[in-house]
Amino acid sequence: MAENKKTVSGRDITEKSGWLDISYPISQDMIHWPTSPVYPHIEPVKHPSKGDEVTMFQININVHNGTHVDAPRHFIDGAMTIDQMPLDAMLGEARVIEIKDHESIKPEELAGHDIQPGERILFKTRNSSLYSLGKFIEDYVYISNEAAYFLRDKKVSVVGIDYLAVGSIKDKKNIFEVHQTLLGNGIWIIEGLNLSAIKSGRFEFICLPLNISLADASPARAIVRPI
Repeated sequence: MAENKKTVSGRDITEKSGWLDISYPISQDMIHWPTSPVYPHIEPVKHPSKGDEVTMFQININVHNGTHVDAPRHFIDGAMTIDQMPLDAMLGEARVIEIKDHESIKPEELAGHDIQPGERILFKTRNSSLYSLGKFIEDYVYISNEAAYFLRDKKVSVVGIDYLAVGSIKDKKNIFEVHQTLLGNGIWIIEGLNLSAIKSGRFEFICLPLNISLADASPARAIVRPI
């Protein structure tokens, strides 16, 4: 018997599951930070076409490639690492907030969303349309210093954004200040989310990074289901 389907936020999903993948695939040609010391490299080291009995792939990536979670250690020496992340930090309800500002996320726009302590906030911006260009774009929407302070004061638990950094690549002071403000106050960061087909609203949410010992970050698989 065929499963009933419905469209949610532009995607066909089954009534049986309803989960939507909001992470980007790890691939050889994935968009990456332009100054990354390691570019994504994925290749088969065993394959039947080579006479092997099995298929086996080797990957060489930076822990900040693609959809990933930043741990406090990323910007704060001696702080918590990704393998120390509480499992329930990324399990539960999350809220997607669509940002209209085309430059940056500012407290003036956030003030109208009644953000509550403990919320997991995922920001959808015009960045969601940039991945289709197939190359890194420096002019992306980022979190302003003032918005980072706003989120800190609201005591949110998770902040996610739909590009590879919460801060601006054009402003080193902003990159450092936003990361340190959030991570230094117990707020976990998700970067590189795929929210192109997701509308504003509340969702069931799962985002689990790999259990990499002592790492400052990790690639993650993130999924949501509309509430």
